[in-house]
Amino acid sequence: MNQMNHALRDELLKLEKDDQAVRAELAADGSLLNGYHPRMAAVHRAHAARLREILAELGWPSEAMVGRDGAKAAWLIAQHSIGEPDFMRHCRNLLEEASARGDVPRWHFALIDDRIRVYESRPQRYGSQLRGGPDGLEPYPLEDPTKVDQWRQELGLPPLAEIVARSRPNPPPSPQDPAAKEAQEQAWRRETAWIT
Repeated sequence: MNQMNHALRDELLKLEKDDQAVRAELAADGSLLNGYHPRMAAVHRAHAARLREILAELGWPSEAMVGRDGAKAAWLIAQHSIGEPDFMRHCRNLLEEASARGDVPRWHFALIDDRIRVYESRPQRYGSQLRGGPDGLEPYPLEDPTKVDQWRQELGLPPLAEIVARSRPNPPPSPQDPAAKEAQEQAWRRETAWIT
Protein backbone atom coordinates (compact mmCIF):
# COMPACT_ATOMS: atom_id res chain seq x y z
CA MET A 1 0.00 0.00 0.00
CA ASN A 2 1.24 3.48 -0.86
CA GLN A 3 2.27 5.82 1.92
CA MET A 4 0.90 9.38 1.91
CA ASN A 5 3.30 11.73 0.12
CA HIS A 6 2.39 15.17 1.47
CA ALA A 7 5.02 17.04 -0.56
CA LEU A 8 3.74 15.53 -3.82
CA ARG A 9 0.14 16.25 -2.84
CA ASP A 10 1.02 19.89 -2.18
CA GLU A 11 2.86 20.14 -5.49
CA LEU A 12 -0.07 18.67 -7.46
CA LEU A 13 -2.51 21.03 -5.75
CA LYS A 14 -0.28 23.99 -6.61
CA LEU A 15 -0.15 22.93 -10.26
CA GLU A 16 -3.95 22.63 -10.30
CA LYS A 17 -4.31 26.06 -8.68
CA ASP A 18 -1.94 27.61 -11.24
CA ASP A 19 -3.86 26.00 -14.11
CA GLN A 20 -7.19 27.29 -12.82
CA ALA A 21 -5.81 30.79 -12.15
CA VAL A 22 -4.58 31.19 -15.74
CA ARG A 23 -7.84 29.75 -17.04
CA ALA A 24 -9.88 32.21 -14.96
CA GLU A 25 -7.76 35.16 -16.09
CA LEU A 26 -8.15 34.24 -19.78
CA ALA A 27 -11.88 33.61 -19.32
CA ALA A 28 -12.28 37.03 -17.67
CA ASP A 29 -10.73 38.88 -20.61
CA GLY A 30 -12.63 36.76 -23.16
CA SER A 31 -9.56 35.23 -24.81
CA LEU A 32 -9.96 31.69 -23.44
CA LEU A 33 -12.50 30.65 -26.08
CA ASN A 34 -10.57 32.02 -29.08
CA GLY A 35 -8.76 28.81 -29.94
CA TYR A 36 -6.15 27.18 -27.71
CA HIS A 37 -4.59 30.21 -26.05
CA PRO A 38 -0.75 30.08 -26.17
CA ARG A 39 -0.50 30.95 -22.47
CA MET A 40 -2.85 28.13 -21.51
CA ALA A 41 -0.99 25.75 -23.82
CA ALA A 42 2.33 26.66 -22.15
CA VAL A 43 0.88 25.95 -18.68
CA HIS A 44 -0.50 22.62 -19.86
CA ARG A 45 2.82 21.61 -21.45
CA ALA A 46 4.81 22.50 -18.34
CA HIS A 47 2.42 20.65 -16.05
CA ALA A 48 2.37 17.60 -18.33
CA ALA A 49 6.18 17.56 -18.27
CA ARG A 50 6.15 17.49 -14.47
CA LEU A 51 3.45 14.80 -14.37
CA ARG A 52 5.53 12.73 -16.82
CA GLU A 53 8.44 12.87 -14.34
CA ILE A 54 6.16 11.86 -11.47
CA LEU A 55 4.75 8.92 -13.43
CA ALA A 56 8.24 7.69 -14.34
CA GLU A 57 9.31 7.80 -10.70
CA LEU A 58 6.18 6.78 -8.78
CA GLY A 59 3.48 5.58 -11.17
CA TRP A 60 -0.01 7.05 -11.14
CA PRO A 61 -0.66 9.17 -8.00
CA SER A 62 -3.31 7.22 -6.10
CA GLU A 63 -5.64 8.61 -3.44
CA ALA A 64 -3.63 6.67 -0.85
CA MET A 65 -0.44 8.38 -2.07
CA VAL A 66 -1.66 11.99 -2.50
CA GLY A 67 -5.17 12.15 -1.04
CA ARG A 68 -8.43 12.53 -2.91
CA ASP A 69 -7.70 16.15 -3.87
CA GLY A 70 -4.14 15.35 -4.99
CA ALA A 71 -5.35 12.47 -7.18
CA LYS A 72 -7.98 14.75 -8.70
CA ALA A 73 -5.28 17.36 -9.40
CA ALA A 74 -3.16 14.72 -11.19
CA TRP A 75 -6.22 13.76 -13.25
CA LEU A 76 -6.83 17.42 -14.14
CA ILE A 77 -3.25 17.82 -15.35
CA ALA A 78 -3.69 14.74 -17.55
CA GLN A 79 -7.14 15.94 -18.72
CA HIS A 80 -5.56 19.24 -19.80
CA SER A 81 -2.57 17.74 -21.64
CA ILE A 82 -4.52 18.15 -24.88
CA GLY A 83 -1.51 19.32 -26.88
CA GLU A 84 0.22 15.96 -26.30
CA PRO A 85 -2.00 13.16 -27.64
CA ASP A 86 0.42 10.30 -26.93
CA PHE A 87 0.96 11.42 -23.34
CA MET A 88 -2.77 11.92 -22.77
CA ARG A 89 -3.48 8.43 -24.12
CA HIS A 90 -0.77 7.04 -21.82
CA CYS A 91 -2.44 8.77 -18.87
CA ARG A 92 -5.80 7.31 -19.92
CA ASN A 93 -4.29 3.82 -19.86
CA LEU A 94 -2.78 4.41 -16.42
CA LEU A 95 -6.07 5.82 -15.14
CA GLU A 96 -7.95 2.83 -16.52
CA GLU A 97 -5.65 0.51 -14.56
CA ALA A 98 -5.62 2.66 -11.41
CA SER A 99 -9.41 3.02 -11.38
CA ALA A 100 -9.89 -0.73 -11.98
CA ARG A 101 -7.76 -1.34 -8.86
CA GLY A 102 -9.75 1.23 -6.88
CA ASP A 103 -6.76 3.56 -6.50
CA VAL A 104 -8.74 6.49 -8.00
CA PRO A 105 -12.44 6.96 -8.81
CA ARG A 106 -13.58 5.37 -12.07
CA TRP A 107 -14.84 8.72 -13.35
CA HIS A 108 -11.22 9.88 -13.69
CA PHE A 109 -10.80 7.30 -16.45
CA ALA A 110 -14.24 7.93 -17.95
CA LEU A 111 -13.82 11.67 -18.41
CA ILE A 112 -10.35 11.48 -19.94
CA ASP A 113 -11.57 8.66 -22.21
CA ASP A 114 -14.49 10.82 -23.39
CA ARG A 115 -12.20 13.77 -24.07
CA ILE A 116 -9.77 11.64 -26.07
CA ARG A 117 -12.59 10.08 -28.07
CA VAL A 118 -13.93 13.55 -28.95
CA TYR A 119 -10.49 14.77 -30.03
CA GLU A 120 -10.13 11.64 -32.17
CA SER A 121 -13.55 12.41 -33.74
CA ARG A 122 -15.06 9.26 -32.22
CA PRO A 123 -18.30 9.04 -30.20
CA GLN A 124 -17.88 9.48 -26.47
CA ARG A 125 -19.28 6.97 -24.00
CA TYR A 126 -20.21 8.97 -20.87
CA GLY A 127 -21.39 12.28 -22.33
CA SER A 128 -18.95 14.40 -20.35
CA GLN A 129 -17.84 16.55 -23.28
CA LEU A 130 -20.29 19.30 -24.24
CA ARG A 131 -20.38 21.79 -27.11
CA GLY A 132 -22.61 24.61 -28.26
CA GLY A 133 -25.72 23.59 -30.16
CA PRO A 134 -28.85 25.32 -31.45
CA ASP A 135 -30.50 25.13 -28.00
CA GLY A 136 -27.41 25.72 -25.87
CA LEU A 137 -24.87 23.19 -24.66
CA GLU A 138 -25.27 19.60 -25.84
CA PRO A 139 -23.06 16.52 -25.69
CA TYR A 140 -20.73 15.64 -28.53
CA PRO A 141 -21.95 12.48 -30.32
CA LEU A 142 -22.52 9.50 -28.01
CA GLU A 143 -21.47 5.89 -28.52
CA ASP A 144 -24.86 4.65 -27.35
CA PRO A 145 -27.46 7.22 -26.22
CA THR A 146 -29.64 4.41 -24.82
CA LYS A 147 -26.89 3.29 -22.41
CA VAL A 148 -25.20 6.59 -21.50
CA ASP A 149 -27.18 7.08 -18.27
CA GLN A 150 -26.58 3.48 -17.19
CA TRP A 151 -22.83 3.93 -17.74
CA ARG A 152 -22.92 7.27 -15.91
CA GLN A 153 -24.83 5.72 -12.98
CA GLU A 154 -22.18 3.00 -12.67
CA LEU A 155 -19.64 5.80 -12.08
CA GLY A 156 -21.86 7.65 -9.61
CA LEU A 157 -22.49 10.46 -12.12
CA PRO A 158 -25.91 12.12 -12.49
CA PRO A 159 -28.05 11.54 -15.60
CA LEU A 160 -26.80 13.38 -18.67
CA ALA A 161 -30.02 15.38 -18.99
CA GLU A 162 -29.34 16.91 -15.54
CA ILE A 163 -25.88 18.06 -16.57
CA VAL A 164 -27.14 19.55 -19.83
CA ALA A 165 -30.03 21.30 -18.05
CA ARG A 166 -27.63 22.78 -15.46
CA SER A 167 -25.23 23.94 -18.19
CA ARG A 168 -27.75 25.58 -20.49
CA PRO A 169 -28.64 28.61 -18.32
CA ASN A 170 -24.97 29.74 -18.38
CA PRO A 171 -23.51 28.62 -21.71
CA PRO A 172 -20.14 29.96 -22.78
CA PRO A 173 -20.31 32.76 -25.33
CA SER A 174 -21.00 31.37 -28.76
CA PRO A 175 -18.47 32.04 -31.50
CA GLN A 176 -19.28 34.73 -34.02
CA ASP A 177 -18.91 32.16 -36.80
CA PRO A 178 -19.57 28.55 -35.66
CA ALA A 179 -18.37 27.11 -38.98
CA ALA A 180 -15.06 29.00 -38.69
CA LYS A 181 -14.65 27.83 -35.09
CA GLU A 182 -15.27 24.22 -36.15
CA ALA A 183 -12.75 24.55 -39.00
CA GLN A 184 -10.20 26.01 -36.56
CA GLU A 185 -10.83 23.11 -34.14
CA GLN A 186 -10.37 20.50 -36.89
CA ALA A 187 -7.17 22.19 -38.08
CA TRP A 188 -5.81 22.14 -34.51
CA ARG A 189 -6.68 18.44 -34.14
CA ARG A 190 -4.79 17.63 -37.37
CA GLU A 191 -1.83 19.83 -36.42
CA THR A 192 -1.63 18.19 -32.99
CA ALA A 193 -2.04 14.71 -34.54
CA TRP A 194 -5.31 13.83 -32.83
CA ILE A 195 -6.67 13.10 -36.30
CA THR A 196 -4.99 12.63 -39.67
